[in-house]
Amino acid sequence: MYLFKSFLILLATALLACNNAPSEKSGGQQVPVAEGGSSNSKAIKTKNIVFFGNSLTAAYGLDPSDGYVALIQQRLDSLGLPYKAINAGLSGETTAGGRERIAWVLQKPLDIFVLELGGNDALRGIEPSASFENLDTIIQIVKTTYPGAKIILAGMEAPPNMGPEYTAQFHRMYPALAKKHNISLIPFFLENVGGIPELNQNDRIHPNKEGQKYLVENVWRVLKGVLQK
Repeated sequence: MYLFKSFLILLATALLACNNAPSEKSGGQQVPVAEGGSSNSKAIKTKNIVFFGNSLTAAYGLDPSDGYVALIQQRLDSLGLPYKAINAGLSGETTAGGRERIAWVLQKPLDIFVLELGGNDALRGIEPSASFENLDTIIQIVKTTYPGAKIILAGMEAPPNMGPEYTAQFHRMYPALAKKHNISLIPFFLENVGGIPELNQNDRIHPNKEGQKYLVENVWRVLKGVLQK
């Protein structure tokens, strides 16, 4: 518990420090979703999984090939699943920023949408009700644009220095959104990673190469069920 609280408090400085970091260094791909499709002899249509988030998705501080999105692609390939994992992470992104950026990302089709945003809102002390509205709008836009797409929401936690009432409201936000939209939920994106020094970079916030492997498992536990459907 002490390590976890220390991790969340460090979040207030480390992630804010990366807000203005160039996306080239963070591993974020600031491009519209790549087109699906496959040119193999069986003409199997490749489906797109878009991972839409902040520096945690963008693999901040690492080569993008070491980030969890790239590792998810490796697993998909090893299982022979016709999916393309697309990293649409952007360091420093808030829910408001994501709301502004989502239409651009949706220029190309997608089949599964993984939404990982909110951590930077907590660092700024943005009211959970405002974050809820932004995430709600993002989900609505995705559902309207691609009615057949499956959506996965990645839950986060607010640092304890924001006070018990704030952290409780923030914690309840993600299950409430998942229930409202009947979408899949990753309860805590940084489970088994947050607060563990050996799994994080020197800032003790962003997962290192070993920590990324745990993010893969956190995502995969939910993603595999969506793929099976």
